[in-house]
Amino acid sequence: MEPLTIGKVARLAGVGVETIRFYERKGLLEEPPRRPSGYRQYPEETVSRIRFIKRAKELGFTLKEIEELLSLRVDSASACEDVRQRAEAKIVDIKRRIRTLNNMERALAKLVSACQNRSPMSKCPIIEALDQSEKP
Repeated sequence: MEPLTIGKVARLAGVGVETIRFYERKGLLEEPPRRPSGYRQYPEETVSRIRFIKRAKELGFTLKEIEELLSLRVDSASACEDVRQRAEAKIVDIKRRIRTLNNMERALAKLVSACQNRSPMSKCPIIEALDQSEKP
């Protein structure tokens, strides 16, 4: 296995070079050894790890949660149940966010339907609703 440059890792994993550097700063990837020239030498496993991170992000996991999943992956004391519990918690979180988004959509749709396109800006129901301070 020949070490990979950061550019090659980025292409193979389908991310940008800055994403790889960001993941290193966040501790999701170990900073690889460098050649005498200063270039980083990534092992091939780095591509798989980045793909894992990407898939987890697509499923809604935060970087902190992904870090925990990666830790569980290498912890011999961990069981599949540990990952399952995290996935179930993520489902609950996603359902909550969907409810919130649906409420936002209904509120905006109501404001849009109340909007009389020809009204002056001073009577725009959308602007008026946004200007209202919250009631205690």
